Order: sequence, then C-alpha cells, then structure tokens
Amino acid sequence: MADGVNPQGLNPPFGAFSHAAWAPPGRLLCISGQVATDADGKVVGDDIRTQTRQVCRNIGRILTSVGGAFDDIVAVNVFVTDMRHLAAIHEVRREFLRPPYPASTLVQVAALVDPRYLIEINALAVIRQPTGA
Repeated sequence: MADGVNPQGLNPPFGAFSHAAWAPPGRLLCISGQVATDADGKVVGDDIRTQTRQVCRNIGRILTSVGGAFDDIVAVNVFVTDMRHLAAIHEVRREFLRPPYPASTLVQVAALVDPRYLIEINALAVIRQPTGA
C-alpha cells in the first residue's frame, strides 16, 4: 500500500487522494490510461459513476493479472471531460481505494479519444516481490 503523506501546513485533501505517497519496495507497474470498455471493446455506461467503476474494474484486472491489488497503487492521473463530475468520481474511487490514498492528479480535458468516454485513468503501482524472490 502507498504510504500517503499529508504534511502540516497544506490544506487537507478533499477527496480520495494524498498530497504525496511513498512507494514500497517492489517492481514498478505503469498502467496505461484505461477507459470504460468491456473485454469486447464495447463502451460501458453513459454516466460518470458507471464509467468510473468500469475503468477501476479494468485497472483491477490488470493488477490481479500481475499479482497486485488496488493497495499497490501509489499514483493515479485522472482525465475527465466535465469537472462537475468530481464528487461522483471520488465517491466511486472510495469503493476501490482506501486510506492512505495514493497521490493523484485530476484534470479536465477537452475530449478523450472517443466522444463517448467521460473519464480515463492511468496509474502507477508497486508490486511487492514475494518473500525470497
């Protein structure tokens, strides 16, 4: 799990993130931007909550495939097409992430690669080595 850092003198984070996060020992996994598609490439959902859940599920599948979990994420970058969805995004993120939260950047973009996508998330995770590895 990322070791979140929220120093005195900074406004406390308002959502599911820490100001910074130490990465534990292990292998760094760079997860490309994930969007709300299923295994067949079909867009899942037309609302931010459904799409954010699908994006997180896709990230979870990647993590599981390498022996990792959401607790291994140390940083995420979130790209949204409408900042009015901020509260809903953090609501769904809390279903997958738990404190101490990873570091996070969230920005509004003019568009994603497909106009049906409302959100894209990439992540950095540190997958710990098994004991004796």
